[in-house]
Amino acid sequence: MAQGLLIDMDGVIYGGDTLIPGADQFIHRLKKSEIPFMFMTNNSQRSPLEAVRKLKKLGIEVTEQHVYNSAMATAKFIASQNPNGTAYVLGEGGLLSSLHEYGITLVDTDPEFVVLGEGRNFTLEMVQRAVDMILAGAKFITTNRDPSPKLKGWNNLGIAATTAMIEEAAGVEAFVIGKPSPVMMRSARKALGLETAETTVIGDTMGTDIQGGVQMGYKTILVLSGITKIEDFKKYAYKPDLIVNSVNDIQLPLTWWNS
Repeated sequence: MAQGLLIDMDGVIYGGDTLIPGADQFIHRLKKSEIPFMFMTNNSQRSPLEAVRKLKKLGIEVTEQHVYNSAMATAKFIASQNPNGTAYVLGEGGLLSSLHEYGITLVDTDPEFVVLGEGRNFTLEMVQRAVDMILAGAKFITTNRDPSPKLKGWNNLGIAATTAMIEEAAGVEAFVIGKPSPVMMRSARKALGLETAETTVIGDTMGTDIQGGVQMGYKTILVLSGITKIEDFKKYAYKPDLIVNSVNDIQLPLTWWNS
């Protein structure tokens, strides 16, 4: 039976612009062993090509086919719901290009969907326009609900905050595509060509990567190189199948791959 990996990026492969020690060696081992893998990220701002370029600067050589983000999952979902639909978008780069690739027309009036992604270039006026569109009947979709890191000097408001603002103003709850949503978890698995029993998720966040994997029936590996720390486990009713300090500590093949 084939086995493969869905791997989070920030906190697992790098932290900001710094490679997590040994992450490049881990990816090299996956490629050498011909183990299928894909980077699965909630970041909808960066296109797969931009993600590949960032990884290359860190010494990791992959292709765009190794990247699956919430923008791609969002565009695929909207196209499945309403082929050739229309959307008003609060977002940038990767989200805009993904919607275009799936045949979604970007409009400024009377959209079928209002789509929210990460970004710094949309204004409060645009947010207010989005609220009016939702009140007029547009469906509200957000690419993910990742929180702000709540660190002084952070230069990008967490999408959870923007989502909450629009929800309160419009009185409508957003449909969330990104991790831990099963929409994203299933879509990424299918993009990698795996079945449920063949899929292992690697992540640094209990509330997204691990929760999403557990809910989908995937095996899960938590790395302690990012957000979640060992003392945080008492907060959760679920647990990963394996805990390691970093991806470089993962021994391949994984024990459950042979069971």
